[in-house]
Parts: sequence; structure tokens; C-alpha cells
Amino acid sequence: MIFSSWFRDNLKEYKETLRIAYPVVLSQFGHISVGVADSIMVGGLGSIPLASATFAFSVFVPFMMFAIGLTYGISPLVAKADGEQNHLEIRKILKHSIVLNVIAAIVLSGGLLFAAPLLQYFQQPQEVLALAIPFFKILVWSLVPLILFQIWKQFAEGLAITRQAMYITVIANVLNLLLNYLLIYGHYGFPKLGTSGAAVATLIARIFMAISIFIFVIKYSRTNIFIKGMQKISYSFREFKRLFRVSIAVGSQLAFETGAFGMAAIMIGWLGASEMAAHHIALNMAAVSYMGATGIGAAATVRVGNELGRKDYAAVRNAGKAAFHLVVLYMSFCALVFILFRHDLPWFYINEESICKMAASLLLISAFFQLSDGIQVVYLGALRGLEDVKMPTAIALLAYWVIALPLGYVFAFVLKMGVEGVWYGLLIGLTIAALLLYYRFEKKSKELGWS
Repeated sequence: MIFSSWFRDNLKEYKETLRIAYPVVLSQFGHISVGVADSIMVGGLGSIPLASATFAFSVFVPFMMFAIGLTYGISPLVAKADGEQNHLEIRKILKHSIVLNVIAAIVLSGGLLFAAPLLQYFQQPQEVLALAIPFFKILVWSLVPLILFQIWKQFAEGLAITRQAMYITVIANVLNLLLNYLLIYGHYGFPKLGTSGAAVATLIARIFMAISIFIFVIKYSRTNIFIKGMQKISYSFREFKRLFRVSIAVGSQLAFETGAFGMAAIMIGWLGASEMAAHHIALNMAAVSYMGATGIGAAATVRVGNELGRKDYAAVRNAGKAAFHLVVLYMSFCALVFILFRHDLPWFYINEESICKMAASLLLISAFFQLSDGIQVVYLGALRGLEDVKMPTAIALLAYWVIALPLGYVFAFVLKMGVEGVWYGLLIGLTIAALLLYYRFEKKSKELGWS
């Protein structure tokens, strides 16, 4: 009775969170399904091509997520300004964000292309490196269009406009799938590029995404009003500094987390190509569930930022709680799916029994860290809405690099637990991060009510 009464009183919180979250969730699913499609279609070429793509992604993704994280500072600031009905502030945020993020993406891309030959020093098998380096270089070229898409996506999400990015991502996903079919295997007269074909398909799909969302924001009445007045805004060093302070912290936090998973993949690569392939399969499926959780986290950012702008501090806490409850329900379902179907799912990626068996054992471990992964990403989103970014970054550094990776190394190589040992380290790190971020939001949101 008490629970049902509480649920009725807070039903609008769930509805509002889901209204914002579901297009973001579908958009994120579309985004990660590009990687799933790449993995399944490259896996058809064998374990070496799949291990090569895994290694290239493992090195590239932390830098990509750092760049994406720089754009994450846009949505909470826009959401807060929108809650205050401050249109001038929104234009100022947008203009400075475009310059800051485009320069960062160009510099990062140039640095990665220059550093690509250094991949040979990561002690991977030579047959893996031969395919991984060209794959990596093509992925780097896709970074700038991806960030252009992210700038406009985060701007729109800050205004609680989320469906259009979902539509664009879904269409891009279909385009990527078609191009994979044509370029990996060379069907219908297209060149047979093998593993690199998946990277080329990703590049083309991301260019399409950048162009499409730009056309949307300059045409849609709710967004183009901010673009029309943007040219009148003067550049301000103080504004660049404020945006950079938020963005660099979020970018660093994402880089610490994804970098830890990338380093975990590199350690697993020391064990062999089969272990790397199994790791990639299990991690790819875990990433699918994680993308749904990031959508709920994005909704938490927008809702918390809006309520903070309105100075409704009780609503700030309620928005965080609603997102927490939704992600626990969603990730519990994902964990159940992994447990029940862990022996069946890997066969969609590769037709090698030993690798599928290894991946099944990793999916069982993944099932246990689903809740931790979902909780930590939701509270990261809620804390961004509060513009609290420094402490979450420190928590990420502690949980993943001080705890998870050293433990994973000890389990895998000292205690001879192999690839499962690395994953146990990640499980412990994610759980610690979830607990610390939960307590951080509780503390910060209560302080608002006392101020």
C-alpha cells in the first residue's frame, strides 16, 4: 500500500523522464548497433579480423569518448539556461561550444593519425596489427563528423528535443549496415575491403549524421531561433573557460572509464587472439545494454538541469530518483537476458565453439555488473545536471585505474585466472564507482535544499 501510494505520487516523474529518455535510448541503441553490425560482419571473416577490429576500437574509443565527453558539457548548461528562460545565454553557450569542440576534434584527430604507427608497440600479434592499423586510421577520420553531430545533438537534448537525433541515428545505422555488406565482402561490384570496409562504412555513416542534424537544427523553429541570433554574440575568454572547465572534466571522466576498458582489452590481447575475440563479443553485448542506460542518464542530466534552473530543489532530487529506479529495472532485465541466453548469443558473432564458450563465461560476469554500470552512468548524468563534474572525474580515476585495472592484472596474470580475471577487476571497479556516485548525488542534492 505504501509503495503503491508513493508510486502514484511520483508517476509524473517517471513519465517525464521516459519522455526525454526513450528517443535518446533508441538513438544510443542505433549508435551502438553500428558497432554490433560491424562486429558480426567482421566476425564472419574469422577470429583474427575480429581481434584486429577489437584492438583498433579499444585504442580509439577512449579518445573518441573524451571528444564526445567534451560535448556533454553543452546539454546541462543549455537545460539550466532553458529553465531560466535565458535565450541569450543559450546562444552564448552554443557559439562558444562549436568553436571549442571543433578545434578539439581536429587537434585530437591529427594527433591520433600521427601516433597510429605506435600501435605496434602494444605487444599484439603481428597478424592482428597488420589489419588493426589501417582500420584505426580510417576510424580517426570519422571523429570530426561524429563530434559535429554530437554538438548539435547535445544542444537539442538540452532543450529536451530528442526524437530527431534518434531518427537520424537509426537511418545512419541502416546505411552503415548496407555499406558493411557491400564493402567488407565486395558485393555488387564494390571493392572488397575486408576489415577496413567496416571502418569506411562507419566514416560515411557519420558524415551523413553530421549533415542531417545540421539541416534539422537550422530548419526547426525551436532551434533555429538560437542560431539566427548567434552571430551577434561576441567571443569571451571567460565563457570559453567556463565551458572548458565543465567539458574537460566530463571528457576526462569518460576517457578514464573507456580507457580502462581499452587497457583491459590490451591486457587480454597479451593472452591471445581468441581471448581478445571472446572479450569483444561479450563487451559488445554489454555495450548494448549500457547504451540504454546512458539514455536514461541523459534524461537525468536534462531534468536535473532544468529543475536547477527553476530552483525547484525537491524536483531535482525526484528527477534523480526517478532515473535511478528506471535504470535499476532496465538493467535487471538485461542481466536476466545475459544469464539465460549466454550460451546462445555469442554464436551470432562467430562460429567457433571455443570462443563462444569463453564469451559465455564473460557474459555471466557481465550480468553481475549490469546494475553497477547502469547506476553509475545515471548518477553521472544527474551530477552533470548539477554542474558537479570534478569529483565524478576523480571517482572514475580511482575506481577504474587505481582499483579495477590493477586488480584485473593480478587476477589474470598473477592468480592465472585469464580473461575472466580482467573482467572480475572491472566488476569491482564499476561497483565502487556506482556506490560513490550514488552518495555524491545524495550529498549534493540535499545541500541544495539546505541552502
